Amino acid sequence: MKLIKSGDDVIVLAGKDKGRRGKVARVMDDRLIVDGVNMVKKHTKGNPQAGDPGGIQEKEASIHISNVALFNPKTKKGGRVGVRVNSAGKKERFFNADDSAVD
Repeated sequence: MKLIKSGDDVIVLAGKDKGRRGKVARVMDDRLIVDGVNMVKKHTKGNPQAGDPGGIQEKEASIHISNVALFNPKTKKGGRVGVRVNSAGKKERFFNADDSAVD
């Protein structure tokens, strides 16, 4: 089971966007795309057949999964996440600090 999934609210722990929060748009193995975080400028060539004018476009670059933490709304900070089996026999994620379920 993955500790951070698409759609989770995360906080950035390291890098130029340290302290910023955002939703995970996509998970790719050990890297994530977070909405509005780690923005880079990409120079694109225009394509008149596709109607693309080209120019400088801003987009989100990936960030390593170790540089983000799942945002805990109870403590208003990033929290460490563990996995346990609940009474129904299903795996669930939980915050290690306060033992509350994530989902």
